[in-house]
Amino acid sequence: MTYERFASWYDQLMSDAPYDAWCALVERTVTSYHNGKRLLDLGCGTGELAIRLAEKGFDATGVDLSEQMLTIAQMKAEERGVHVLFYQQDMRHFGPFEPFDTIVIFCDSLNYLLEDEDVITTFSRVYDQLRPGGLFLFDVHSLFKMEHIFLQKETFASNDEQVSYIWNCYPGSRPYSVEHELTFFVQLEEGVYERVDEIHVQRTYDVAQYETWLKDAGFRLLHVWADFTEQQPTNESERIFFVAQK
Repeated sequence: MTYERFASWYDQLMSDAPYDAWCALVERTVTSYHNGKRLLDLGCGTGELAIRLAEKGFDATGVDLSEQMLTIAQMKAEERGVHVLFYQQDMRHFGPFEPFDTIVIFCDSLNYLLEDEDVITTFSRVYDQLRPGGLFLFDVHSLFKMEHIFLQKETFASNDEQVSYIWNCYPGSRPYSVEHELTFFVQLEEGVYERVDEIHVQRTYDVAQYETWLKDAGFRLLHVWADFTEQQPTNESERIFFVAQK
């Protein structure tokens, strides 16, 4: 999986992403637990969530593996007049930083970790980089979404004037994993398009497995929610949210 070319179009392709809902979830949870506002966004991409939270008064930092994504994030932060520190690091081994009040991993970024040990290592690192009482919030694809949305529909497409794509989904080699085959057609000038192909692989686990790994890392599990509601997941929930505390 690479983001070398994808980064340039990420914000356009994510224009309908529920950033307001992610921000609201963070604000409600932080307020509910009287937590501080020093926050780290792991897998921050082009920084949209970190920047929005900074605009709302959070002392935000962003970490991502993609240099191209972070270049765009830094430009956006400067254009919008907010101070956000961005670092190119692997979420499994990020830091060291001064302890954070809250660490988040949203937009299914955690699903790009394909091995059990990668998730376990990330949870342990997050625990180490939180202050006592600090909060850890993340979301992941549900098993239902992997098996009954990605792999049942299989092909998604969008025809936009500047960037069009065909998105095919195939079963991955690991349990509950999906290979996303993305083909982009980018308009360079009138009537001239460039084709770019990328492969993205994601994997998820059942809720009980995530709960076990959180507890093994030392966390106290506070909530398991679904689809931006504060309701328990059902068999047809698509996005699962976890809130844990150090």
